[in-house]
Amino acid sequence: MSFSRRNFLRGIGAGVLGASAVGGLTGMRRAPQEGASAALLRRDLGCPAVADFDRLPHEWYVAAIGRLRERLAEKGVDAVLLRDRWNIIYYTGLFHSTTERPFGVLIPFDTEALFWYNPGLDRDLVDTWWATGSDYYFDFLHAEGGFPNRGQVQQGRTVDLWEWTLRGVRERGYGEGTLGIDGELPPSAMQTLRRVMPDARVVDIAPDCKAMRMVKTPEEIALCQRAMDYFSRIHAFARDYLLERGTDATDYEIAHATERFGYELVMNDIANDGRPHNAVGVRVGIGCRAGVATAYPHPNQSYYKRIERGDALQIAGYVSIGGYGGECYRYYQILPWDARRERAWQVVSDCVEIQARESRHGLTCSSVAYKIHQHQVRNGVAELIYHRPAHGQGMEGHQQPWLALGDYTMLEEGMTFSVEPGLYDPEHGYGYNPSDLLLVARDRGILMSSVPYTREWMILDL
Repeated sequence: MSFSRRNFLRGIGAGVLGASAVGGLTGMRRAPQEGASAALLRRDLGCPAVADFDRLPHEWYVAAIGRLRERLAEKGVDAVLLRDRWNIIYYTGLFHSTTERPFGVLIPFDTEALFWYNPGLDRDLVDTWWATGSDYYFDFLHAEGGFPNRGQVQQGRTVDLWEWTLRGVRERGYGEGTLGIDGELPPSAMQTLRRVMPDARVVDIAPDCKAMRMVKTPEEIALCQRAMDYFSRIHAFARDYLLERGTDATDYEIAHATERFGYELVMNDIANDGRPHNAVGVRVGIGCRAGVATAYPHPNQSYYKRIERGDALQIAGYVSIGGYGGECYRYYQILPWDARRERAWQVVSDCVEIQARESRHGLTCSSVAYKIHQHQVRNGVAELIYHRPAHGQGMEGHQQPWLALGDYTMLEEGMTFSVEPGLYDPEHGYGYNPSDLLLVARDRGILMSSVPYTREWMILDL
């Protein structure tokens, strides 16, 4: 079954949708409005509870450090030094940006304390968050004694910021014993550590940090569900917009109108006074591509094409609240189409269900990928397969583990994945790639958006 634009316009009245959809592009201030597609969103999906908070509370981070301490107990770790941005955010709650400027935090296990080593431009963020103490360098590259913000303009020697951090760790009493660091040190960095802290034992804790981040707690899952509920409504708006504007629209227009709607929808519900530490981790990014651009998994061309009958069309993006959320893509086909496209579209849809059915506690990532690829090959679309079916989904986007033939990681309840068993046909100028946020549960995976995977939703007659 396909869906007709003509029926859509008769059903809701073009004037109402036109005012809400097109008006958003003119700079007019209006609350986001929703149309007929919202009524088609799936209901009673057994999804998790939705968060009524905008970000994880301080107590959650204290507990996360406690869980890390317990996990590392057998390794005898006395303190950890985190330098990876995502680990820092996960364990301390300090949302920040990273560039070439080193950023680190020392977390002792014998007391509830955080000691920061950060660039000067972030000193206000650090000092107004959870900080027992903090040291900052002016900027990268830092000259010894050069702090123009203090009136000290000096061309001193260039400071080795790794050595500077280690000296700070030593001065705080953690230069001996066992120090966990979230990453394997290259020989030059290890040589510096041996010189500054000769009595320290170093343990790479990156695998432990990643393992904890892969399995989401109920609070993290609740934030993910809140983001995906917004995302479902955003997709409904995009479908309404596509049906209302039809072949008068470009993919660029659809993307930007939808992104504006989505950002206003989310931010109307988020506490935001313009100060640090609230409205953090909020992201609404929407893309749209039509026609031949859909035939490539990672196209390198810009998207600016007028929608035409016969186009494949993808509406995609990422939404997060407090750092948590995920992808949600839908793979439209504007009629007419042919048997080749119909077969590929149906195989993609079948594979979404296979991934959801098989993503249960106790199976391996490889076994789920195997069943998806096996279905694709058996249905004669092997030449259209370009990539693994999914990746783990976390704050950073792509996260271990991978739903790939070579990944034998055991699935655990609380893991989250994308849903991307896409197929691509460059020769004939089309491709269909879905995505969603899939939560691994005891008996099967849970698709956390409520956007349908049906012909009624995605096969459209403009």
